[in-house]
Amino acid sequence: MMTIITGGASSGKSHFAEALCMEQKLPRIYIATMKPFGEAAAEKIMRHRLMRKNKGFVTIERYTALSGLSLANELVNHDFLHGCILLECMSNLVANEMFQEDGRIVNPTEAVLKGIEHLRSQCSRLILVTNEVGNDGISYSEETLAYIEAIGAINRHLAGCADEVYEIVCGIPITLKGEKHYEGIF
Repeated sequence: MMTIITGGASSGKSHFAEALCMEQKLPRIYIATMKPFGEAAAEKIMRHRLMRKNKGFVTIERYTALSGLSLANELVNHDFLHGCILLECMSNLVANEMFQEDGRIVNPTEAVLKGIEHLRSQCSRLILVTNEVGNDGISYSEETLAYIEAIGAINRHLAGCADEVYEIVCGIPITLKGEKHYEGIF
């Protein structure tokens, strides 16, 4: 099963994603895609680690190349096919794949989608957190517009493949696709 959770910044996406993951059997694997650039990123990473503390999550920091991630090699003695993977977040993953360290900009779509399919084959439930980007009406640079187009296309593709899609608005989950409704989870 694959679940997509989208919404604006600080809308409650992470809290909702973790609540869904907590409904699943162990192992609970958290794939962190945010590179620790600067003080603000370090603070956000620490806040998310504290949110997951004592919830049975195993954290794997993986910024790119998800198609090369073998959970069996990373963590031994776990039944991954019955566990849950929470990937946070697609926005960081897409940026990491797109903007290369040598300054090149590449199309991230194939690498991201192959990686997601690879993860999906290793668990019973995959939960992806992403962001709504590009709907603020601001004029951006050519590189940023390319990023917005790439993540939009990836989000659309993944939502089409997903079993469930939720948008979080002011902490309220709205079911966009799927049968389950989560009113009052917070």
